[in-house]
Amino acid sequence: MNKHTFTSISKKAMTYSLAFTLAACPIVSAGHAFAAPAAVAEQSIDVAEAHTAIQYKINARLDEKNMHIRGSETVTYRNTSSDTLKELVFHTFADANRSKSTQASMFQSTNAEILKNNPSLKPDVFLGGIDIKDVKTDGKALTFDNTNQALTVQLTQELKPGEAVTLQVDFDVKIPYGSERLSYYKDIINGAHWFPVMSVYDEIKHEWDKTPYSTTFETDYYTSSDFEVQFNVPDTYQMLMPGSITTQEAKENGRKIVSAVANNTREFVFFASPNYKVDSVTRDGLTVEYYYFDNMPNKKKIVGEYVDQAFKAIQFFNEKYGKYPYPEFRIAESYVEGVAVEFARVIQMGMIGNNADPVHDSVFVHEIAHQWFHALIGNNSEQESFLDEGFADFSKIYFSEKQGDMLNGFKALQFDDSSYDSPIASNNQEVGDDASPVFYEKGRQAIYQLYRQVGEEKFDAFMREYFNRYAFKNATIDGLLQTIEDTLGKEARNEMDNSLHQPNFVLKPEYRLSEQETAAYFHELFKETYRSSLAQIPELPFETMSRIEEKALQGEPLTVVLSDQAGTKAKKQQELILNQLKRTFEIAGIKPVIITERQVLKQKMEKEIGGSNLIVIGSAQTNGLIQALKPGIIQRSKDIGFDWKSMMNTKNTAGAYIIKHPFNHNRLLLHFYWNGDTLADGTVEPFGKQVLNALSFTTDFYQYYVMDKTGKVIVDQKTANPMSKFFVD
Repeated sequence: MNKHTFTSISKKAMTYSLAFTLAACPIVSAGHAFAAPAAVAEQSIDVAEAHTAIQYKINARLDEKNMHIRGSETVTYRNTSSDTLKELVFHTFADANRSKSTQASMFQSTNAEILKNNPSLKPDVFLGGIDIKDVKTDGKALTFDNTNQALTVQLTQELKPGEAVTLQVDFDVKIPYGSERLSYYKDIINGAHWFPVMSVYDEIKHEWDKTPYSTTFETDYYTSSDFEVQFNVPDTYQMLMPGSITTQEAKENGRKIVSAVANNTREFVFFASPNYKVDSVTRDGLTVEYYYFDNMPNKKKIVGEYVDQAFKAIQFFNEKYGKYPYPEFRIAESYVEGVAVEFARVIQMGMIGNNADPVHDSVFVHEIAHQWFHALIGNNSEQESFLDEGFADFSKIYFSEKQGDMLNGFKALQFDDSSYDSPIASNNQEVGDDASPVFYEKGRQAIYQLYRQVGEEKFDAFMREYFNRYAFKNATIDGLLQTIEDTLGKEARNEMDNSLHQPNFVLKPEYRLSEQETAAYFHELFKETYRSSLAQIPELPFETMSRIEEKALQGEPLTVVLSDQAGTKAKKQQELILNQLKRTFEIAGIKPVIITERQVLKQKMEKEIGGSNLIVIGSAQTNGLIQALKPGIIQRSKDIGFDWKSMMNTKNTAGAYIIKHPFNHNRLLLHFYWNGDTLADGTVEPFGKQVLNALSFTTDFYQYYVMDKTGKVIVDQKTANPMSKFFVD
């Protein structure tokens, strides 16, 4: 799972950029000796002929009118442990939807927004659950209990090591409305965790995993299994599932049976919609399919570019780690916002936007990398999330680096010298709210540090051996470390062990960017981020406050002019705001010309200022530039619906407006003003905060705003930024 759209890198970069410590110049370490990599044989597995310890045969019917799934599954389970089992346990994660408190918190804000926009809905429409109707073996009813998302079935006869038992489980699932992993919204059904799935038995602890689904992160800990699924759905529905899909008519009019066979697959999900279009491409025996909504011009072309990128990423990971063993890979477009989600042989993406950039969509690649680190190499994501999220995040950066994408390549992790108390090897409960920075950012850094220490050739050989050992199995951090020791040596193992288990991991200085490299990277990062942010709204007005910083990042000149005839207190307030701007500009690598004296202003008025974008600070009555350009400012202000004369004469107010430069229609003038001699004392802080908001790519796009004497915005004209909600704390 990862953040969707450009927010993945931009939000994190913004966070770090506000308080980052510049690193020392990088020095390549030459003081390590490593064992020669063990010989690695390419693994080639025919999943169609593979036999797993668990087989599912599921017959299900979608009741699309009442949003229920009624199903019956036959599960054959072979006891591969050395323990004799008296009970079997299934996860019933659909029951996470029985209450708001047990649903995933990452979707709560989206559901709240849906409810806000649809006030006629009742809150319980967002709830669901699974009812277990019956559990049998050989036609005989078994005693069972479905509590706290765990279905425990008592066996009438003990299951000895090596023995198998077949159960039949009848169930009824109520699908919740909204944006949960199992949900329906508009014209799509998201079908994750929709049937009882076998838990993992811990032979060391002699117990089944009964962990309920995480409310804050992910709980994806399964055993690779064989699936045969038959789904009765309306014949107008397009159905996406893993595996080989076939369709036949149902006995009922207007319905069909969609069947899928998916062997050696870690989990089985579906997505269904009557409005799905499918772009399917086959190359070298692999078919990549994108299920999407044809809801905007040029959509098919963008989808085709995503499919091309999927082939590139899969081929890269094939070479670096081990071959993707399935004949198909599918992508589902959906209405999820701000996240993308991995499943076995399937990934779920949000809606493709107008400014989609498939070649540089690193989130897309992160989800594809999860096919190796989750779908193929499994792990207990409740206890050791680093094993899937850390490796998936490193992999997307590794891919970007080798594609020549400098913004999303290794530099994206080399500037980060932050640290966290929680070790990378923490479990979800221990890490708390720091799951993303610890498992993803710190995790990928630890892997990158190993990569740098041993070199690419030895690192790749280690990764192929790791794949060979754990494909279709569940890996552990201990197993990872043992693989490192066996292929790279004891010293490499000890280094990685310390990286994962010691608190406050920081990338070694010799592997971080230098001060100059960091400044250059952030300049390019902010330039691309502003470009992407502004481009998402094709009809965005030219007079947009964020655009003035974007123009400066593109190399256009920027001049900041302060009022030179202001009083002592007003000058101090101007300096505070100027210092805020200077810190922001310094991080982004912007170097404006700053004018504080009228004599200098007069000298530069005709040439430099005529060709420069302008930020003006202070009262219109005391600022020489505003007074000099007043007629043109009044005229340009009409273009954005800002009554300049009236606003400049409204007592006890402050604000900002942006217009085309009176001398140059290709440049902008942004004026942060207040009426009167000074800002009111209680207004300085909110005024300064709003200054930064106005220039940011993370907020709505302002043309003007007016604040009252308390610092509250009382009037504004702006264009909504659809991504701004993802930056709200």
